[in-house]
Amino acid sequence: MHGPSRLGNGNGNARSPPSSPRLRHGRGKTPGAGGGGGFYRSEKQGLGERLVFLLFSIVFRRKGVLLLAPLLYIAGMLLFMGSFGFTVLDLGHRVEIVYRRGPPGSVYRSPKVFKRLWPNMEADANGSSHNALMKTWNPRVKSTWKPCISTNVSAAGTNSNGFFIIEANGGLNQQRLSICDAVAVAGLLNATLVIPIFHLNSVWRDSSKFGDIFDEDFFIYALSKNVNVVKELPKDILERYNYNISSIVNLRLKAWSSPAYYLQKVLPQLLRLGAVRVAPFSNRLAHAVPAHIQGLRCLANFEALRFAEPIRLLADKMVNRMVTKSVQSGGKYVSVHLRFELDMVAFSCCEYDFGEAEKLEMDLARERGWKGKFRRRGRVIRPGANRIDGKCPLTPLEVGMMLRGMGFNNSTLVYVAAGNIYKVDKYMAPLRQMFPLLQTKDTLATPEELAPFKGHSSRLAALDYTVCLYSEVFVSTQGGNFPHFLIGHRRYLYKGHAETIKPDKRKLVQLFDRPSIRWDYFKKQMQDILRHNDAKGVELRKPAASLYTFPMPDCMCKESDSEPETDPA
Repeated sequence: MHGPSRLGNGNGNARSPPSSPRLRHGRGKTPGAGGGGGFYRSEKQGLGERLVFLLFSIVFRRKGVLLLAPLLYIAGMLLFMGSFGFTVLDLGHRVEIVYRRGPPGSVYRSPKVFKRLWPNMEADANGSSHNALMKTWNPRVKSTWKPCISTNVSAAGTNSNGFFIIEANGGLNQQRLSICDAVAVAGLLNATLVIPIFHLNSVWRDSSKFGDIFDEDFFIYALSKNVNVVKELPKDILERYNYNISSIVNLRLKAWSSPAYYLQKVLPQLLRLGAVRVAPFSNRLAHAVPAHIQGLRCLANFEALRFAEPIRLLADKMVNRMVTKSVQSGGKYVSVHLRFELDMVAFSCCEYDFGEAEKLEMDLARERGWKGKFRRRGRVIRPGANRIDGKCPLTPLEVGMMLRGMGFNNSTLVYVAAGNIYKVDKYMAPLRQMFPLLQTKDTLATPEELAPFKGHSSRLAALDYTVCLYSEVFVSTQGGNFPHFLIGHRRYLYKGHAETIKPDKRKLVQLFDRPSIRWDYFKKQMQDILRHNDAKGVELRKPAASLYTFPMPDCMCKESDSEPETDPA
């Protein structure tokens, strides 16, 4: 952030001592302060400087170095992170506040960059028929991967140890995570899994049940040889608990629990009570588990969980329409998961238009969704630091500039998967300008087709998920469960390669903070990001990583030196 305030008085003709390079960077000129445009102060100490000197003298005289250390640390952090966006100058006849530029990448200046680069983008599009979509990720490796789950999965036990009940919370893919982990735990405990209950989340606000989103009968059938699954508890168990599931003991499990923990702590309770409940059940099973338990996760996620028929039918129509509309590019299209909804922007604590209206709107959204979480004592919101650290959602404009820089021209068919975009008219306009063939579920499906899904965010997300799943290229802009599951699913379907763009946002914000950047340099940087993503497309799961994102080698087997398919184009 910015450095601390400088106080001084006296005439404006005496030049200050040279400042450090870090503080010198980005300083503006002081109007009316004399030639050279530097900062000016009196050679005599101002009152503020004398007080600071006196304070330091007292502290050191009393050998209070330990007392001073925290103050120095805080001052250093404020200097580095830029808490102060201004410098106070005492010019004798007036006091002036000079606002200073924040550290590179800390401020949203992308519209200025776009204004400069737009003519070059248009010239590139008019002067070349090249489209990165036509040659993105041509296979370069001899070895590919194929699904091979069945050899890893254990058989279901004949005598169940009891009923395992879980409550899945969050959005579509958070629920998916809970379901798949619950299947694995049920297999581990030789328990009968009851179709999961969905918790009504305060953010997602979707009252859908399991059968509204997923094909319940197919789920039970696909797991039948490995895990027993029932739609509801049998009558004798319900009678034991007065037909009230909430009366069944709710086990409080620690996050990322190991298989040993379940066998030592949960299994005895299950055997004693006949049924146990875990609510909520989220991130309650460790990533590292035995191979046969991983196999159950693979089976549940990639084979057993398919969307309910109404979702599948409309999603298939939408995919076919995308393929038909992208006939110029051989039926290939790009999908973008755009996280720029009001709640996402609010949660990120980032700033875009820097107005008081935006600040108030974000404060209200944070309070509505997270009830005081952002007002806790000691919580400091630092939008500039968040942006530099790559934590701010990319705007539609930034996504468009990135893709055009990578070589996707204005004839590329782009599908945007998103909720309700924040200030949609304002922020989507430049993306539509760069990609006039852009589609969303609202343009691809008719209002009548979408009517049964309105008001159900998880069902709408399932439509987006399917269209993204079958795209040639998928662009992830913010992280979260949606891209994590989708990337893994695409690896599973496409011989191990994710065909995904996950941009380095720390690098992007630096480039978007340079209004004078040249188009050829910008393109080179974007194409470097594209090549890096290509190289990272095929990755094996590391011990601490999730197989839902990295299905190799737990859910897939390596094919023996199979030759890659060649693109006829």
